[in-house]
Amino acid sequence: MKHKVRVTALTLERQIGELEQAPLPHLKQRWRELYGTQPPHRISRDLLIRALAYRMQEQVFGGLKPSSRRLLARVVAEAAQRREIRVTPQPALKSGAILLREWHGIQYRVVVRDDGIVFQGKRYASLSQIAQRITGTKWSGPRFFGLRAEPQEQRNGTV
Repeated sequence: MKHKVRVTALTLERQIGELEQAPLPHLKQRWRELYGTQPPHRISRDLLIRALAYRMQEQVFGGLKPSSRRLLARVVAEAAQRREIRVTPQPALKSGAILLREWHGIQYRVVVRDDGIVFQGKRYASLSQIAQRITGTKWSGPRFFGLRAEPQEQRNGTV
């Protein structure tokens, strides 16, 4: 029965530091342990160390958020089909949608249009611009208008 050893941030930092002095055969063995495959044939020592350090941190702190994994999977699928790769999020709001937000006792209303977002009779390119206009500080527009809550995906890539 295998026992999982708890690795602390300090222990991890030390282990990553030791990779710099490790001989190449040791680095390749660590790759096999961490990735379960043979290391790429022509990988540089620097890239090998970086990949090992990433995997070690991933095991301790968690990996990519599920949303990032989905984005990468979509990019790979589009590249495989030789389609245009779009990494910017698709607009989730349809034309005609109305968003309401109360801020300091005042209710604000924005209308989504095909050519942008209308707020107080003026067209804006993003919700973030409107959120900044309302609050006077930089905000994530989707977050300000309640389109993005605190999802579980915010927790270091773990569910």
